[in-house]
This record gives sequence, C-alpha cells and structure tokens, in this order.
Amino acid sequence: MNTRDPLLMPDVQSEADVRQIAIDRVGIRSIRHPVTVLERSGARQSSIARFSMAVALPHHVKGTHMSRFVRLLNEDLGAIDSVEFSRVLHRMLEQLEARSGQIELSFPFFMRKQAPVSGVSSLMDYEVTLSGTLNETAEQIELKVLVPVTSLCPCSKEISDQGAHNQRSHVTLTVQWQPGAGLAIEDLIELAEAQASSELYGLLKRTDEKYVTERAYDNPKFVEDLARDLAAALAADRRINGFRVEVENFESIHNHSAWAQIDSCAIPQRFLNNN
Repeated sequence: MNTRDPLLMPDVQSEADVRQIAIDRVGIRSIRHPVTVLERSGARQSSIARFSMAVALPHHVKGTHMSRFVRLLNEDLGAIDSVEFSRVLHRMLEQLEARSGQIELSFPFFMRKQAPVSGVSSLMDYEVTLSGTLNETAEQIELKVLVPVTSLCPCSKEISDQGAHNQRSHVTLTVQWQPGAGLAIEDLIELAEAQASSELYGLLKRTDEKYVTERAYDNPKFVEDLARDLAAALAADRRINGFRVEVENFESIHNHSAWAQIDSCAIPQRFLNNN
C-alpha cells in the first residue's frame, strides 16, 4: 500500500490557470443533508434538505475546493433561520476564499392544523426553498414557499344553476427580507391560505368537508383575483423588501392550467409598505 504524506502531495486545483477565463459559479449541487429548522414558536423541526452551493472562481485559479462545501455542512450548520443562514453564507465565502457565492436549500416543512369544525388534528406539508447570494457589496436572502390551496371560479358560480367548478391551486410566494426581520415560514403559509377560496387540510370529518366546500363557494376567486390579493397583502408587510407571487390553478374542466404572476416592482406606489 502506497501511503504519502498529505503535506507533500500536489494540490492541483490550486495551481494557476492560463486561460484567463473566470467562472461565475462553481460548486456542488443536489446534496442531501439533515437540517433543523426553527419554527415561529421557537420549536425545532427536523427535515432533510437538498443543497446547492457555489462560489465565483477567479480567472487565475484552476479549481475550487469542492470538499470544503461538504465540510461546511457537516461541521458548521446550526438550526436554520434567516440569521443562521446568513452566517453560513458568510462562512462559506471565508472557507472557500471567495469574493461571492450562493447557497440554496429546499426542504419539506410541516405544520399541524386543526380542522375548522371538528378540530381534528393533522399535519400539512409545504415545500420551502431558502436561497442567498453574497458578494463584497451586497447580501440578498430569499424565502420561497409553495402553498396548496383551493380556488373556486366566480364565472362558473354565476352562470350555473347548480354548483361551480373548483380546483386545487399552487400559490408560490418568494420574498426578500433582511436577516432578523422576524418573518417566519408560517407567516407566508398563513398569508397565502387566508387569501384563497379555502385552505387545505390533511384530515377532515364530514362536518369539516361541508364547511370548506361552502366557504369556497362563498369566496370565489379567479387566478387574477388571488394573485392581486396576495400581492396587496405582501406589499403591506413592512418586513418584506420585495416579492414575487405566482398562482397556478390546475383546472378541473380544462386540460390546462390558469396561471398568474406579479412582481413587487409592478405594484403601484400607493400600495407599498413604505408609503
């Protein structure tokens, strides 16, 4: 067996590169790792996240230190909230000796909900993505949450003698905010559910089914209505610096989806939280 002193082994990736081409992002993608997520209450929730991590590489350096990304996850990952995520982002640039970088992680997040009439308890899962970019002059952190809800068509209700068509919809909220601003995953989930025709539950009794069916019927919304109502609610939240709203209705009477998107830059000034 040939063993060599690691201090004497050549470090090829640290050698100079003569092609004079910088790399915008280089790193690792789709590595799964256990995480602990801080809930709004302060409780801790265990999950499994899929990470992508990258840094910029100067034109004169041949390669980055790929193993340091994995080492960062294994040695330097605390309970995830906006403050901890920002700390890990800064730590990555320090360990990789980089001037700019990006981290993205996606994980399922669970909330316990009580049915509206019977009060029966069950878990609902939501897909959450936390991403951040950092360079010498700026840091930006985004939180994205996908929330499934119910929407009911106002036109169908108006023209039908009996009933109205409804469907499950996906609301995706992406927001930018400062670490420590006090914005929780649960806040975005509840905001999305409050604007829908009805929210979803993991478990319902018959009395609950009657309630959510009638609530949706009494609260019809086009995909445009839901997108606008969500945008107005986000624009009024002083914790949020910018946002994107996406709503997709998986139509029950068509073989296509209805879809709408609003970015915060398109919101009239009178609606924004700084006015």
